[in-house]
Amino acid sequence: MRHILSALVRATTLATTFLFSFSIFPASAQDVNKGQQIFKKCRVCHMVGDNAKNRVGPILNGIIGRKAATVEKFKYSPAMKAASNAGLVWTEAALDQYLSNPRKMVPQTRMTFAGIPQPIDRKNLIAYLKTAAPTK
Repeated sequence: MRHILSALVRATTLATTFLFSFSIFPASAQDVNKGQQIFKKCRVCHMVGDNAKNRVGPILNGIIGRKAATVEKFKYSPAMKAASNAGLVWTEAALDQYLSNPRKMVPQTRMTFAGIPQPIDRKNLIAYLKTAAPTK
């Protein structure tokens, strides 16, 4: 009997591991629509889209892959310029880290936003920002 119970526990454990390891439940899938909703927090200072203009913060069109502090006609903080000079590029990973706590990643940045604590919210926001093509 003990042998049967042990085999049943192993089979259940294997089945559970299989289901989660092959992402049958896509809990971490990026959702552009949710990202657009999260962007509402950013709209106070930033814009995206065809008619985007710099506000308190720079436009975010084409941010993925762009070197930090390079939007024309935007006055960046000395801290953000220093981060750019040190080689900061807005990769998805760098943007994720920054959005979790902007002042931790770039101390003395002018961005006063506290950050987005939930990793899935940041991933969804980044997925949305990827849809904002660079301005021409």
